[in-house]
Amino acid sequence: MPELDKKLTPQPIGNQTSGLTTPKKRSIRKIILWISCVLIAVIIGVAASGIIWYNVNLTSVGNDSSLLKKITIDLNSTPAQIGKQLEDESIIRSATAFDIYLRLSGKRDILKAGTYLLSPAETTQQIVEHFVDGTVDTFNITFYPGATLIDKSDKQKKYDVTTALKNTGFYTDSEISAALSDTYESPLFVGKPAGTDLEGYIYGETYNFNVGVTVGDILQRTFDEFYAKIEDNNLIDSFSSHNLNLYQGITLASIVQREVNNPEDQKKAAQVFYSRLDLGMNLGSDVTYQYIADKTGVARDFNLDSPYNTRRYPGLPPGPIATPGLSALLAVAQPAEGDYLYFLSGDDGVTYFARTNAEHEANVLDHCKENCSTQ
Repeated sequence: MPELDKKLTPQPIGNQTSGLTTPKKRSIRKIILWISCVLIAVIIGVAASGIIWYNVNLTSVGNDSSLLKKITIDLNSTPAQIGKQLEDESIIRSATAFDIYLRLSGKRDILKAGTYLLSPAETTQQIVEHFVDGTVDTFNITFYPGATLIDKSDKQKKYDVTTALKNTGFYTDSEISAALSDTYESPLFVGKPAGTDLEGYIYGETYNFNVGVTVGDILQRTFDEFYAKIEDNNLIDSFSSHNLNLYQGITLASIVQREVNNPEDQKKAAQVFYSRLDLGMNLGSDVTYQYIADKTGVARDFNLDSPYNTRRYPGLPPGPIATPGLSALLAVAQPAEGDYLYFLSGDDGVTYFARTNAEHEANVLDHCKENCSTQ
């Protein structure tokens, strides 16, 4: 019997406790590993997204390198304020990316105040280099011979002084208007009647300026250039030899400039005007009444009642009608020899001169069917 009991007693198979708990521990490890992998993936994803965002926001806003904006960084501006200013002006994409770049590059404390000419086509890194170098930017502006102070016409392409200043992108209408109405000191203005504007005095040339100059600074530079040309060519004495002061010489040269482009023909045109003045004839220049009509916003009419209408009123008009170029000034200083009393610009672009009214009328019939009908 004892042996039978022994055989019937069930025996444990292995470690029962160990066999039941091992799967649970393995499951927990897998969960922890899975969670860790997810967290790592999330962290990597967030980091990658941040890097992508950062790099994208360091790129340029646009690709038109000709578009420039004047940005002035004040002496007490903080990097955060600079970044916001640049972002508000659409020069950079992100003020935050700008600040991060400054911190990472170690350039946050070496930015220099000043006025800069910046392009949205530049990257944030390139723009920062402007501030680090503190290099003064420059720009060019061109004024043209024959240009007036303002052009109120509906022409698509304008060459007037106001348009040239506005096209720099740096100055407001009020700044330009105020500067053109201001008073300036220069020997150029000797003989210029009080209260007259600056018409005829913005010398036609291409000038280079540092960004940050005022409109007044620009105008003063043109006056200096103009007077240098007058001195270099002894124009005051030459005008005087024809009984004209400097103001009158500039006025007559402005008419010659608007009438004729060719330098040799300008000398002949000056001779015509001097001959007419000597004979007591009206100058009869169409460009004078056209000027005042355009300036005052009325229709062009050769019967227009204005002292600028040299068809109706004798002598010179009250003042210049445009800025004369050097060739026109020299033409008035040293006119051609001759006895012409008339000239016209033909439909073919050639200037035709005549000694008598009969010759002039023949030139009109032969060469000026279109131009002369639109005067």
